[in-house]
Amino acid sequence: MLVGYARTSSIDQVAGLEAQIYALREAGSEKLFSEQISSVAKRDQLELALDFVREGDVLIATRLDRLARSAAHLHQIVEMLEQKKVALRLLDFGGKCVDTSSPSDRLLLNMFAAVAQFEREIMLERQREGIAKAKREGKYKGRAPTARAKATQVKTMHAEGIKPTEIANRLGIGRASVYRILAD
Repeated sequence: MLVGYARTSSIDQVAGLEAQIYALREAGSEKLFSEQISSVAKRDQLELALDFVREGDVLIATRLDRLARSAAHLHQIVEMLEQKKVALRLLDFGGKCVDTSSPSDRLLLNMFAAVAQFEREIMLERQREGIAKAKREGKYKGRAPTARAKATQVKTMHAEGIKPTEIANRLGIGRASVYRILAD
């Protein structure tokens, strides 16, 4: 069975997720797992996909960075798939099924993983440099505090007897933020 996995980092990337799902279906995926979550967060759908695949299946992802967060994470995934006798296919790998028992495919996969990790680290370094420059020039103020803007709503809901956890859930803010607002 061909099992697809798609991921974007945020819910704002709807078109990117739809494009991945389309590509996975075009590649023949019979079962799809998708999520919109940061690569550093717990990825429930990836865990479900890895649990779902069985011997003889092929796990398909559009790109390496959609599947693994680092070279080390990729190695963990590949090892788990190898133990289950499941192949891996990356569509940006020329649509080729990566046979991790083949030395040449393992080399290519490791090289691509190393390059992807390098690109990510360079991008983060440039981002940090840009933020530092903007701060020096007084142009960077950081993200506007979202919870503080909802302080009136928090206090009103609390006065109505609604518990802090429920307030946080309803307003889409952290529970700790609710407690900070109530402590003021």
